[in-house]
Amino acid sequence: MKELQRILSYVRRAVEDYGMIAENDTVAVGISGGKDSLTLLASLAALRRFYPVPFKLVAITVDMGFEGADYSAIEAYCRSLEVPYRVVKTDIAEIIFNVRKEPNPCSLCAKMRRGVLHQAAKEMGANRVALGHHYDDVVETFMLNLFFEGRLGCFSPVSYLSRADLYLIRPLLYTPEKDIAYFIRHADLPVAKSLCPEDKATERENIKRLLADLERNNKGLRHRIFGAICRGELDGFHQKGSLPKIEE
Repeated sequence: MKELQRILSYVRRAVEDYGMIAENDTVAVGISGGKDSLTLLASLAALRRFYPVPFKLVAITVDMGFEGADYSAIEAYCRSLEVPYRVVKTDIAEIIFNVRKEPNPCSLCAKMRRGVLHQAAKEMGANRVALGHHYDDVVETFMLNLFFEGRLGCFSPVSYLSRADLYLIRPLLYTPEKDIAYFIRHADLPVAKSLCPEDKATERENIKRLLADLERNNKGLRHRIFGAICRGELDGFHQKGSLPKIEE
């Protein structure tokens, strides 16, 4: 479908620009059930069919323990893609919200989920873990670090985790969120609603709204910020040729 072709063009460019996948890698895709991770899975499954560098895919969901979570539709989708899929059940939600009663739970939650995901990836024979952070996430993370930590920084396109002996890769980093949303509207993917009580109540959401407001009077703002991150070579970003054209 043409909607996926657009996503694929961004993903292939990111994979090639940053050397994200090497021959015979096994890439574990972290699947939350949201639009970003499912788009990542769909695009990598499509890329696997024609990419000149052969690689394998597996998919992993960290079950936080929220009541009502159902991953059967995602399991069926992975089966249709011939991608091995595993759900790892945890008590993370119970620990964070009921035992520790964390006032700011997102950081600890992310840390605990990452630990489970990395262990499961190793158990499934993966040497790389793909995360669904996209173009807008890059800009928002930069702004969060600037506003709340007073530093210039972002996550890295590719990171090596020496303790886990894993590489983290972010193949959607050139893909705008609006293109992901458009793809999801036209694709039959089993997107699951987030069950987290903190969903849409974070500082990231505030930054997202701020950027949207600023963009109304400053067209291309996100593109210029993203370009500055690349030209400044922050945290492993770089500019190889001209940056992909992002339609505003």
